[in-house]
Amino acid sequence: MSLRITPLTDHAHGAHSRRLAWLASDADSIPVGTAFLRLFDGGQQHLAELTLHVHPVERRKGVGSQLLDTAVAAARDNARRCVSAQAEAGSPGDHFLPAHGFRKVLTLRFARLSLAGVDAVALAEIIERPHPGYRLASWQGTVPDDLARTFAASRRAMDDMPMDDTDHGIVIWDVDRVRAAAKAVEDRGDQLHTVVAIDTSDDSIAGFTELVVPGSGTGDGQHYGTGVLPEHRGHGLGRWMKAESIRQAHGRYPELGGLLTDTADSNTHMRHISDGLGYVPTHTTLQYQLDL
Repeated sequence: MSLRITPLTDHAHGAHSRRLAWLASDADSIPVGTAFLRLFDGGQQHLAELTLHVHPVERRKGVGSQLLDTAVAAARDNARRCVSAQAEAGSPGDHFLPAHGFRKVLTLRFARLSLAGVDAVALAEIIERPHPGYRLASWQGTVPDDLARTFAASRRAMDDMPMDDTDHGIVIWDVDRVRAAAKAVEDRGDQLHTVVAIDTSDDSIAGFTELVVPGSGTGDGQHYGTGVLPEHRGHGLGRWMKAESIRQAHGRYPELGGLLTDTADSNTHMRHISDGLGYVPTHTTLQYQLDL
């Protein structure tokens, strides 16, 4: 197949990453595939994240292989040591990636909570149960100034989350980064909701959970992360915060269909929390990694 790979100008840059893009076209200049390569900085400047799509009709003709070769070459040129990519279990990508040298490093289990079936009474019981020494707080959008420093510090709660064999690195968070992340959600028209557990002894944030809701208030919301600092674990804060996040979504967005969450298969604690709150498994995605 005669194929042309054209670099594209991609404006989807973040405050802490940039993205390269390519378009594959056939001899008639008809687009047949795309590849995007996100290059991270900070504690992840060793990593590149690949998203590759080939039109179903054009698969098994070498399009994906040429796009992959182009993206991998760019990753090497940018001094990356590994490229990661995800594929749904059993999908064409799940067969393509290992055939091109990628190894499976992580299994992600996806689950969904239907808001129409939420038991408001059961949620209230979880939320109202006393958690001595802690209180809940929440906000929409960017973190309030008076909580910004302690919220940024609480992000290290995710540093030891189960990532199996993934060369994930440690993301370095500061106030500027948490604000930039919130702005990125706002700029694309979605709404970021955060619930935190606060240690009443010093008003520091002990844990957080984030939920992103489509700007239309319809469809499904997506949980972005739930973490509790190691020194505050064992008090049921994760379940408490997530229950409050569900309660708020259920009350504020009457047309929202459900909430989606993804959890590493090895993260049995968080999966147990989601199961107990009524989330139902939907599908499995595999994360692959190519070591350069």
